[in-house]
Amino acid sequence: MIDRRQTVFGLGALGVVAMAPRNAKADLAALEGAARKETTLTWYVAQLDAERAEAFGRAFSKDYPGISVSVIRTTGQVAFQRLTMDMKNKTPQCDVFSATDISHLPVLKEKRELTPYTPENAAALLPPFAKLSDPGYYYITTASRYFMIYNTKLVSAADAPKSWTDLLHPKWKGRVSFGHPAFSGCTGTLVATLRKTYGWEFFEKLAQNKPRIGRSAVDPVTLTTAGESLVGPASAATAYTSIDKGNPLAIVHPADGLVVCIAPSAIPANAPHPNAAKLFMEWMLSEHYSQMVAADGSEPLRGGIASRPDVPPLSGQKILQLTVDEIRKDVPEVIEQWRDTFGS
Repeated sequence: MIDRRQTVFGLGALGVVAMAPRNAKADLAALEGAARKETTLTWYVAQLDAERAEAFGRAFSKDYPGISVSVIRTTGQVAFQRLTMDMKNKTPQCDVFSATDISHLPVLKEKRELTPYTPENAAALLPPFAKLSDPGYYYITTASRYFMIYNTKLVSAADAPKSWTDLLHPKWKGRVSFGHPAFSGCTGTLVATLRKTYGWEFFEKLAQNKPRIGRSAVDPVTLTTAGESLVGPASAATAYTSIDKGNPLAIVHPADGLVVCIAPSAIPANAPHPNAAKLFMEWMLSEHYSQMVAADGSEPLRGGIASRPDVPPLSGQKILQLTVDEIRKDVPEVIEQWRDTFGS
């Protein structure tokens, strides 16, 4: 079993990788043939916006013609609720589940709601991601840093916030945007991490600035791009792809530390298309997939794949960390505190 005391994302000792359960590794040629007979799979995904999630689904289909991907993109907490409702009603629909709250996967494993599978490509994961995976059950398929963004047309670099606490300055009243921890898994991790760092007083002061609160962690990017807000937190995957489109955004790595949202993926028990699901898991741990996430600004998952040239090395950044157990315990708590403080 994974040591859930290890930090997310830890750059130091992360514990020892557990031995995988005894389940046969599929012959990839045979697996591909069996997957083609199933013709399709359904992917519950939260770590990408809808446009990029669809693009990733098309990329898989291009690599494996004849197998389509039905992309169900929602926020992380909603995806988990949908999956658990499918399980409760015994109406399985999801073939691959990609979470933005890493603590969801141990819960599913404990309930025996995951299909054991050891992808061949899992052996190529970089050590930090391998150590945060639970071999034979779930694997890290995205790691995206969370920092701050600002609208470059309306805010100068000199005036932009330099730390999370700068968001509390009265000059940002009504101009800060945020996701919602009850909907977004990564926002839940961010809020829990900032509570651990600064106490809930941070959010009580933020509430005085009347932030614009959406649901998804994508919403601050949308609102800041449109000028409806000026600053807010954002994930690398969403921010860099928005900048690539020519939108007026700039990135600030907070001096007090960024947060790295770790997104694991797994095959639910009773997946309707188990062979296509296993092939998709192989693909999500492949060189092609890692190249795609790195091009979007997320961390490369495998060795030999470079980050974007405009993404500063993670090793040079201060990182605020929680353990998996802390995420599991603290996120439900901060959801209730958030509702009490912000009334939503």
